[in-house]
Amino acid sequence: MPRALLTPMAVIGAGSWGTALAIQCARAGHPTRLWGRDAALVESMRLGRRNARYLPDAEFPPSLTPVADLSAALAGVRDALVAVPSHAFRATLLLIQPLLDERARVAWASKGFELSTGLLPHEVAREVFGPRPGAVLSGPTFAREVGAGLPTAMTVASRDANFAKELALRLSGPEFRAYTQSDIVGVEVGGAVKNVIAIGSGIADGMGFGANTRVALITRGLAEMTRLGLRLGAQRDTFMGLAALGDLVLTCTDDQSRNRRLGLALGRGHSPALALREIGQVVEGVTAASAVRKVAERVGVEMPICFEVHRVMHEGRPVRAALQALMGREVRSETE
Repeated sequence: MPRALLTPMAVIGAGSWGTALAIQCARAGHPTRLWGRDAALVESMRLGRRNARYLPDAEFPPSLTPVADLSAALAGVRDALVAVPSHAFRATLLLIQPLLDERARVAWASKGFELSTGLLPHEVAREVFGPRPGAVLSGPTFAREVGAGLPTAMTVASRDANFAKELALRLSGPEFRAYTQSDIVGVEVGGAVKNVIAIGSGIADGMGFGANTRVALITRGLAEMTRLGLRLGAQRDTFMGLAALGDLVLTCTDDQSRNRRLGLALGRGHSPALALREIGQVVEGVTAASAVRKVAERVGVEMPICFEVHRVMHEGRPVRAALQALMGREVRSETE
C-alpha cells in the first residue's frame, strides 16, 4: 500500500456528511480523525462511538478517532478533507491553513458557489492556500446510506491526478467505489446547481403534480446546469456523470434530500421560514439559489428554473405564479 495511504487523514466537520465520510475512510482501513467545532458533541462521539446527533445509526470503526483539538486533528496528516456547509467553507479553510503541514493536501465535500464572490470552492481554496493540491468529492450520496455501508459511487476530481487516485483509494472498499477525473469546474457546478433544481422538483411534487412534471424539471434543470458549466469552462461529458446527472436525479427524487423536502413544504403552502424551521438543518439550496442567479447573470446564462426558485425563496413569489411563468415561456428549440 502506498505510504500516503497509511498516514492519518483528518475530516474537518462533524455533521452528517463529514461523519459519513470519516466512517468510510476508517472502514476502508485508514487511520482517520474526525474534528468538530462542538467539543461536547466530539466527547459524546468519543464515548458512544457514534454521532448521536447527526448520524445515530452508524457505529464508528476502530480506526476512527473523534478529536476536539484542531491542531491535534491536523498534526502529521497527509490529506485533510473539509466537509462543512458552503457558507462556512472559506472560514474553515482560513482556520486550518496555519495548522497544515506544508506538504499536506486538502480536499472538500462542500457544494455551492460562495455567495459574496460567486467563486467555486476550488477558487476559494486557491485564494486561501495558493498552489497547494486540492480535490473535490461529489456525487449521488446520502450520508445515512454511506454510514450504513450501502453500495455507493462518487467522483473525486482534481487537476492533480495522483492526488485524485490516492484519495479515491482511501475511500474505496467493497461497498464504496470512487471514480476519478480532472474536470473540477464541472463537478463543482453540478454540486451547486442540483440543490436549486431539487427545491423546484419538490415544489412541483408538493403541489400534487405528477411524474411528467418531475422528469421535465430534472431534464431542463440538467440543461441549465450544463449551460452554466460550459460557460465557466467545464467539459460537457461531466454533466452526464455521477456528480451532475447522478446527483441531480438523487436529490430531486428522494425525500432524504433536505432541498427536496423544503420544496415539498413550499408546494403544500408553507412559507420558506416555516419550512426551514421544520427541517431544522442547513438547506444548501437556499443560499445556492441566490449564488447561482448571481453567477448566471454575471456570465449571461439563462437559467429560468433556478431564477424562479430564487424568486420563491427570496422575493416572496407564489409557487403557482413561478410555475405559470415557466410554462408560459416562448416555444424554442430544446437544444438551445
